[in-house]
Amino acid sequence: MSISLEELTDESLVEAAKSGGDDAFAEIVRRHKRKVLRLASRFAGDKGELDDISQDIFIKIYRNLGGYRREAPFEHWLTRVAVSACYDFLRKKKKVNRDISLEDVEYSLSIPADEEKTFEALQAKEILDKALVKLKPKERVIITLLELEERSIKDVAVITGLSEANIKVRAFRARKALKKILGVNEEA
Repeated sequence: MSISLEELTDESLVEAAKSGGDDAFAEIVRRHKRKVLRLASRFAGDKGELDDISQDIFIKIYRNLGGYRREAPFEHWLTRVAVSACYDFLRKKKKVNRDISLEDVEYSLSIPADEEKTFEALQAKEILDKALVKLKPKERVIITLLELEERSIKDVAVITGLSEANIKVRAFRARKALKKILGVNEEA
């Protein structure tokens, strides 16, 4: 009686994939694709970029399977590789036009109260996305993980390899920069 790939742990799949088991790696991708896509979508500007980032993440995971040491759950290691790939993407994209106009912000703030909440949420997300793009890559990674992914400071420190104190300082600076980009008066 043989065990199906779906029944194996992530760690067992990693060992099988390291030994050349393409089916084992395909199962890793199947299991973690949704998580990777969700994380990468926070950094991608469109579907094409999302596909590129996601593909890059899984290539890096495959190439670096030998670096997984079983000291922490596989999912933590995978997340760290994914965040690193997203950060690399942001650094490469750094020179892209990042303009956000004050009119965009004013428009989003003037949405009538009787409009559908879905429309408001989409407008707010669009404004936030435009503002996030203007942050430095490391600031964007920290804010994304803390605020959008709702991870703890401890988790972000593990994922990024930075100290908890460094995460707090970077988060403070990133929030301040975000407020400045959005034209939010800090005294209010």
